[in-house]
Amino acid sequence: TGKTVAAIHRAKYLVEKVFTGETDRILFTTFTRNLAADIRENLGKLCPKDILRKIEVINLDRWVSAFLKRNGYEYDIDYGGRTRNLWKQAVDMAPSDLSLDAAFYREEWERVIQPQAVSSAGEYMKASRVGRGIRLNRKMRKQVWSVFEEYRVLLNENGLREAADAMRDARHLLKSKSEVLPYRAVVVDEAQDMSHQAFMLIRQMVPEGKNDLFIVGDAHQRIYRHKVVLGQCGINILGRSKKLKINYRTTDETKSWAVSLLKGIKIDDLDGGLDDQKGYKSLLHGAYPEVRAFGNFQEEIDYISEYLKSALAERGSLKGICLVSRTNHLLNQYQQRLIENGFDVYPIKRSEPEDRTLEGVRLATMHRVKGLEFDRVIIAGVNDGIIPMDGVGENSADPTIKAESEVNERALLYVSATRAKKEVLVTSFGKPSKFLDSMI
Repeated sequence: TGKTVAAIHRAKYLVEKVFTGETDRILFTTFTRNLAADIRENLGKLCPKDILRKIEVINLDRWVSAFLKRNGYEYDIDYGGRTRNLWKQAVDMAPSDLSLDAAFYREEWERVIQPQAVSSAGEYMKASRVGRGIRLNRKMRKQVWSVFEEYRVLLNENGLREAADAMRDARHLLKSKSEVLPYRAVVVDEAQDMSHQAFMLIRQMVPEGKNDLFIVGDAHQRIYRHKVVLGQCGINILGRSKKLKINYRTTDETKSWAVSLLKGIKIDDLDGGLDDQKGYKSLLHGAYPEVRAFGNFQEEIDYISEYLKSALAERGSLKGICLVSRTNHLLNQYQQRLIENGFDVYPIKRSEPEDRTLEGVRLATMHRVKGLEFDRVIIAGVNDGIIPMDGVGENSADPTIKAESEVNERALLYVSATRAKKEVLVTSFGKPSKFLDSMI
């Protein structure tokens, strides 16, 4: 519906018409590095240099890291690699009589401890566990807390902090130092993927007032685990929100197919209420997405190759086509086989904007393709065990986590399909994903 485009024009407008002082700055932030690179590229097409220099575009984790470093932060921020063994050590200390699996502790940490910045057993006793499917009495909470306490000790001993810790520390630093940042406003894209701590920090970055925050998002496209109520982060959107209902990118046929993936699932409106698809429509029409299942990888790649040959003969170029898959490992297999079959390929990189002047079939993971658009999209390898991904919440003992995980996996497919302006081809090999059961 043009959310990112609206945000880009909003940033330009604020600099040109509202915050016109020489030292005034606008922060434009989003969840991932690749989206920030794409936004920066598009702003450059729209804004003259004197306007562009006043808009800082950066993903939030990178901003936090740079800010803390300038202020002598004594911890290294880890995004999963270095803390993994520490977490395992802490979970090994879990009381055996509780019969809670390792996944429970990680889910409790990510959905209760970190969002609420719980730092003591006393705070944990009072913490809200709304949305958690496994109940804990006071005695059990005390036992469970021992794991989190041990993990905190290990983090301190190793000089490490998780991303949520870093955001919280940055917020506290801003508040305690009464530091005034140069930003007069913050523009946020892909809000549905931002965490509670992220929005608490964003709220601290600029004083509350007119034109302070501009936030765009769509919970139907939430592909990470964060579900946030903005009102609980000090951000009041009551009576200040707009819903975009006209889809300018995808055909009505593609929209209908993508929406069917989320049929019957309750989707939030980013502020504690529920969203729906009432009034949502596309202006364009085209072919209904084609879904093909193959017995093995060779049959699938042969079909995709024929599809690309036909497209090349028709259009003389393949740069308007993107092949999308769930994992980098699977994507590398498609890349290798397409090269062997004589096709030019263009892998879309994580921290660089796509160069549309270069030839080749675009290749991207489902996470990387977010925010981009192409004439045609091939969603390949939609297999059982890949979509949804084995081990990603599917085996959780908490029914709430299991259900939310499936929604996130469906959202990945939804996002991938809605990158296409004209045509979608969905393929699988071996046993197809259960998400395709009614479509083959």
